[in-house]
Amino acid sequence: MAGFHRQVLLALLFFPLISSRQETNTRLSGLNSLKFSVWISRGAGLVLAFDGALILVPMLRNVIRVIRPKMVWLFPADENIWFHRQVAYSLAFWAMVHTTAHYVNFINVERTQIRPQTAVQIHYTQPGGITGHFMLLIMLLIYTTASRKIRHQCFEAFWYTHHLAFFFMLGLYTHATGCFVRDSADPKFTRTFPFYNTEHCLGYMSWRFTIWPGVLYFGERMYREFRARRATRLSQVLVHPSGAMELRIIKSSFKYTPGQWLFIQVPEISHFQWHPFTITSAPKDPYVSVHIRQVGDFTHKLGERLGVGPEVVAQMTAAAKKGIDADTEKRGGGSRGSFVELDLASAARLPAVRIDGPFGAPAEDVFGVQVAVLVGAGIGVTPFASILRDMWYRQRENRLEVLRRVEFIWICRDAPSFGWFQDILAEVEAAQSDPNFLRISIYFTQQVSEDTMWNIVVNAAGAEYDPLTLLRTRTFFGRPDWKAIYGRLRRAIEGGDYLPGSTAQLKTTVGVGISSTCLVYSY
Repeated sequence: MAGFHRQVLLALLFFPLISSRQETNTRLSGLNSLKFSVWISRGAGLVLAFDGALILVPMLRNVIRVIRPKMVWLFPADENIWFHRQVAYSLAFWAMVHTTAHYVNFINVERTQIRPQTAVQIHYTQPGGITGHFMLLIMLLIYTTASRKIRHQCFEAFWYTHHLAFFFMLGLYTHATGCFVRDSADPKFTRTFPFYNTEHCLGYMSWRFTIWPGVLYFGERMYREFRARRATRLSQVLVHPSGAMELRIIKSSFKYTPGQWLFIQVPEISHFQWHPFTITSAPKDPYVSVHIRQVGDFTHKLGERLGVGPEVVAQMTAAAKKGIDADTEKRGGGSRGSFVELDLASAARLPAVRIDGPFGAPAEDVFGVQVAVLVGAGIGVTPFASILRDMWYRQRENRLEVLRRVEFIWICRDAPSFGWFQDILAEVEAAQSDPNFLRISIYFTQQVSEDTMWNIVVNAAGAEYDPLTLLRTRTFFGRPDWKAIYGRLRRAIEGGDYLPGSTAQLKTTVGVGISSTCLVYSY
């Protein structure tokens, strides 16, 4: 949020500054006869140059991964996609201001004849007009396909149109080659970039600084392409209740920390598409795993390719709701607890995959606080799968660093949605020597019938394990009361009752991880 505020302040500074400089420049007296329209277009133009450079910065994922620990106070590295969108909104606004002002400029140039040109000539025959309209067309395609609805229904449209940004940036870098801002009616052009005589052309020459984020981004994409081509193999595919697929991938060169995410590509489905998924394995696991829910075109195609089509998902979900194991013999797989492992001997050849990453996420900071509050909803709990698995390894090796208590809260629809995560929680819960270290709270939000509720109550009475989750922790129904949860936690910490050996006078650091957001408080 702070980074966006800085961007807005700089935009509000650039606009009047350049407008004023344009108005007071005696060499541009002819152009200044157009008055407000040219002043507005010039001020908005510099803001656009700034936004055009800034919009690529949040997409420098490897750079962000390096600077995040030290520069998060200056740049919202944890909300880089959000920041990218805010810059895009600013870009759209100032593009409308700049374009509207230039339309007025071109009409006034023809009307006053300060230059022997018509508005149509400037619009469609000069570099400034051609590149400007070209960029507007690309913006129209990118912005319309970037809406949430289109991204979810047709990710391919979003993916491919966003790659038109390459041509948008080329247009941005060459937009001033027409030399509209000049002190003579007919400037002399040259054969070298930027193709005009800088003695008479008095534009910003903004390409000299806007091009560097583009160079960095192009270099990073080349590096990511090289890194993604290193040896990678899909070794196992597990199918969990509700149709969540777990892909286990072998890539010896891939190093990561808990809570990070990666891009995955399946060339048989698309040679160009890369899709982001959270890593659910721990660094000490001999594989890299991701859990994928079938909700879009790519994931449905991947499910079909792996033999996990809609019929298989429906059968497993129905079996999970009845509390029985799925019939695995029909799938050529073997049952293993709450999931089905595809039998590679009878299944078709597994597809080749490529992975790129890892990339940072705020959840990786969990081991740097004394009390971690982890909150996930549905499949959004995946970052904490990696964290909890790594926590299990760390406990066995007695290296939890400063972490002393963990509050894990998961909100999901029903029991089948929980199935894929059950094994991880059971392992972590069983490894606890201190019953107060990990507190698990699971909330099922789907309404249950009276008969089902009665059966749960009867089976839970006096039982060591919860009948739904098979954990020692009891299940809650409905949505959590956040005010009560955080209020109870704060009172316990401030009262010195929460952490053994701590007093109310000692400061306790609490990290709250909510899917992709991490906040740190001190009490």
